[in-house]
Amino acid sequence: MIKIADLISEDRIACEVGANSKKRGLEVLSEMVALADEALNATTIFNKLISREKLGSTGLGRGVALPHARIEGSTRAHGAFIKLRDGIDFDAFDHQPVDLLFALVVPEHFTDEHLQILARLAEMFSDAGLCQRLRSTNDPASARQLIADWDDRAD
Repeated sequence: MIKIADLISEDRIACEVGANSKKRGLEVLSEMVALADEALNATTIFNKLISREKLGSTGLGRGVALPHARIEGSTRAHGAFIKLRDGIDFDAFDHQPVDLLFALVVPEHFTDEHLQILARLAEMFSDAGLCQRLRSTNDPASARQLIADWDDRAD
């Protein structure tokens, strides 16, 4: 079973981000994911995330969004997590502003794995207590530890 904490590192977690639009939130996430692997390019990631959003919002509801994309040239899954200072319109089905965003980028050939990771992320972010704790922290190390602790409990 994939561990969500293995997809991110402290340098790909940011708290109190001042993004005021969906586009800006995706730009920040793209730049952060690109730090994971020199084969990744922030502009390519951003364009893929935007294309995916045009198919339908990745806003899950309850203030959470999981933008995701498959990228050629990538060899493993990578993530980035941001907690926004203020919620933004993300076209979520519940029409609530989004303030927790986890971007997932996987290699082009990851089809089953992509869906498995998204399902695990959706399960994680459906934990209201975890979301509340993530909203309460302003420290990337603490946010990563909260995610790692959830991983351990979920297994």
